[in-house]
Amino acid sequence: MLVLGSKSPRRAEILRSAGIPFIVRAGDSAEEHRPGEAATDYVRRLAREKADAIEIHDGEIILTADTVVVVDGEILEKPLDAEDAARMLRLLAGREHQVITGICLRAGDREIVDACRTRVHFTPLTDAAIAAYVASGEPMDKAGAYAIQGLASKFIDRIEGDYFNVVGLPVSLVYRHLQEFR
Repeated sequence: MLVLGSKSPRRAEILRSAGIPFIVRAGDSAEEHRPGEAATDYVRRLAREKADAIEIHDGEIILTADTVVVVDGEILEKPLDAEDAARMLRLLAGREHQVITGICLRAGDREIVDACRTRVHFTPLTDAAIAAYVASGEPMDKAGAYAIQGLASKFIDRIEGDYFNVVGLPVSLVYRHLQEFR
């Protein structure tokens, strides 16, 4: 049985849509970026630490993940408030950035930790468009302050890589690694 170690409704929906059965058992772990830590190392470490925080039973495979947005070397996580969300969106407007998700799959003494990277390009945004989007509330619990599958879809003119990675879970990567446990 796959155990999704996340409270994210987006991750759950991705797994459901892909026909991968699972249950949810989320734990709590601190999410603190270490000075000088590369974004990929950071999300891989957080995914592993999230897996460490969840009790595993015989026959279960734990799946945990963490997603960040990176622009000009700056790691953007979930915004602290509306002002922070607007700041992030101004950074992304008219530019390319990367979305990186680290995953951890664990069963017994076996563990696979991996990461997926997708390039996303935003169209230019006016201050009014940013203010309206922030006012919608959608950016508040999203890495980089946007949801590609939601209202922000109109701001994105192209991506290179896994769309579902940008939503929050690179499901094809997860599926490939799940096959290694069978």
